[in-house]
Amino acid sequence: MISIDIPEFIKKHVTRRPESLFLQDIENNKELLSRKIKGKSVLVIGGAGTIGSSYIKAILKFEPGRLYVVDINENGLTELTRDLRSNTNQYVPREYLTYPMNFGDEVFAKMFVNEGPFEIVANFAAHKHVRSEKDKYSIEAMIENNVFKAKAFLDLLLQYPPEHFFCVSTDKAANPVNVMGASKKLMEEVIMAYSDRVKITTARFANVAFSNGSLLAGYMERLMKRQPVSCPADVKRFFVSPEESGQICMLACMLGQSGDILFPKLGEEEMVYFRSITEDFFNVMGRRTHKCESEEEARMKGDSLTAEAPYPVYYFVSDTSGEKLYEEFYTEKDVLDMDTFVSLGVVKNARKESLEKINNTLHDLKNLMNSDYYDKADIVNLLKNYIPNFGHIETGKNLDQKM
Repeated sequence: MISIDIPEFIKKHVTRRPESLFLQDIENNKELLSRKIKGKSVLVIGGAGTIGSSYIKAILKFEPGRLYVVDINENGLTELTRDLRSNTNQYVPREYLTYPMNFGDEVFAKMFVNEGPFEIVANFAAHKHVRSEKDKYSIEAMIENNVFKAKAFLDLLLQYPPEHFFCVSTDKAANPVNVMGASKKLMEEVIMAYSDRVKITTARFANVAFSNGSLLAGYMERLMKRQPVSCPADVKRFFVSPEESGQICMLACMLGQSGDILFPKLGEEEMVYFRSITEDFFNVMGRRTHKCESEEEARMKGDSLTAEAPYPVYYFVSDTSGEKLYEEFYTEKDVLDMDTFVSLGVVKNARKESLEKINNTLHDLKNLMNSDYYDKADIVNLLKNYIPNFGHIETGKNLDQKM
């Protein structure tokens, strides 16, 4: 039996905050948020994921009139609905619909046009894992989702502009070293090209503790399956809780100015090593651990694992492509507003290229990926032409080769 209070563990051992970082900004702007959200029609794309569903819960506190949720994960939408409907105190609008569809498909556009207008639109559909960078196929899929589909949706939004449009970014877009971060940086530049015609904001934020597919969420899966755990010993990250991830997106969406990139005010001293979280996790579980010297040893220990035996944990040194030992939210060239919000900083000078230049950039990328002869390095080099601070780290290894 696994017995651990995950929200409480996050507060004590991951974010090390007893309450939400964004609580004060929400309280300070409660009336304004209510005016902007109450009774409005809301569309959330990618709403079944951790951040999207947390955004939904944050915005539902202000009682929108309609809520439509789109996600390719049909099971995730089912769990979202069960979660919302099972909470006694959870407000859910009378008109609440979920659609298992891809926001790049024709049926989505049909739904968007026929069921609109939507006053608040938020897009969380994205490839978000560094592990998705493997070869030219995985990179093409990532760019297709994070950039091309986002661009096509913006063209649709020009015809039916919402009052607020939010598109999630990542801290890995600041001085990117992996293709995921570069694709989100390019996504930022795409949306900025539209920011004079549609009210658009985005946010870069930290790792979301125990989010779907994350290393920490994987610990729960490994324990249930009595499998060993592996963890990078040298990587530290900023963290927010799932609740905080939704709140920062809501604040950015509703209160940011068009073209703003918002980020949490977190100091370097607030970064936490995965190793220390792992040690705390097993301590709270009341479980001793056995430090393994290799994946092979960890698997062997796992094969004979009993409820009383020390749990096998393998700590490794990070050596995969695109892996930063730390993250950052902005660059030294960014102009920052650190005064408007208590808990959020704002990048005010995001580069705004012409739509013509953006179209030419995407045309070049599409031509390369449609050619007969190209590889991962060709895509990386082309991205470097458009993202000058893209310092790609290539080691020839990826996380699919690890436990």
